Amino acid sequence: MLDRFKVPDDIAVRVNQEDMRQVVEGIFKSLEMPDAEAEAAADVLMYADIRGIDSHGVSNMMRAYVAGFRAGQINPKPNLNRTLDHVAALNFDCDRGLGLAQSREMMLAACERAKETGVAVATAFNGRHYGACAYYAHVGLDQDMVGISMTAGGLLVAPTQGAERMLGLNPLGIGAPADKEVPFIFDASMSSVAGNKIELLRRVGGHVLPGWVTDADGTPVMDETQVPQDFMMLPLGGTREIGSHKGFGLSFMIEILCGMLQGTGGGPHRRKGVAHYFMAIDVARFTDLDEFKKDMDEYLRSILECKPAPGETRVVYPGYPEYEAEVERRARGIPYHPEVIEWFKKTADDLGVENNLP
Repeated sequence: MLDRFKVPDDIAVRVNQEDMRQVVEGIFKSLEMPDAEAEAAADVLMYADIRGIDSHGVSNMMRAYVAGFRAGQINPKPNLNRTLDHVAALNFDCDRGLGLAQSREMMLAACERAKETGVAVATAFNGRHYGACAYYAHVGLDQDMVGISMTAGGLLVAPTQGAERMLGLNPLGIGAPADKEVPFIFDASMSSVAGNKIELLRRVGGHVLPGWVTDADGTPVMDETQVPQDFMMLPLGGTREIGSHKGFGLSFMIEILCGMLQGTGGGPHRRKGVAHYFMAIDVARFTDLDEFKKDMDEYLRSILECKPAPGETRVVYPGYPEYEAEVERRARGIPYHPEVIEWFKKTADDLGVENNLP
């Protein structure tokens, strides 16, 4: 994550992950989520915070979830219903449940089926936000599978050369197992920058970079500036001249696979809530698993050993910075903005939840 999104060290409040996990679980339970679901949801959020994926951790997301429960937009006790089960194809109705609490189960269902069929896909509709894609890719990786996950919800992104919100942020996550090296885990939205990182910028007083957002009329903002009051996100690539048609195309692909594939529409035509997609590929059905991991190790090491470009100090691959963040944060605690800690304390008090936050 770029330094501009991080809480400055001189004001950061370091919190042990177990202390934050306890209060997050307590808040969910106070909002009538069953214990197992509350713990599952908290695990996704803490995964993000521990691995430095702050845009999808508790700082941004918990207040949105609390508001969603209070407004009746999120069902605290949903019935996750398998509506289709046909060989390698599964489909689920999430019953307006919080995706954080349900999606691990659906990813595992895809993995179990892939053990029989080699490849399996689970789609889901009528859902709500499911957090960091990397978490579900990691679930597949832990099963010695290539795990892929996507989700489509909301409308924040304008298409290339467009001036209307027509696409979700539409993240894609993929993980592949290795042997001795840190595994490859990629997680990114198909927008120029993750939408939640804009909120991080607002919190720390940072600026957007050229090609991240548009102004109110859809003109790309091509100067570094404060976050505009009224804006749209640009696709990955920013503008047509520097490749936004690629990000637009990938984002449209995710709308197809998440929504239209299961008959619930795409973009502004989406029906039945947020849509999710989980794919598991059983490596052992295609090649020798040990050989695959050996090949992954060889390639991953070669990336780390790649000669840096002038002015750079090293080359890393997706998943490696997150691994480093996890080592550091497990040792020193997770850095939070003081405003976030104050929000948690107040919310915990309001809901009667005990906390050990500093």
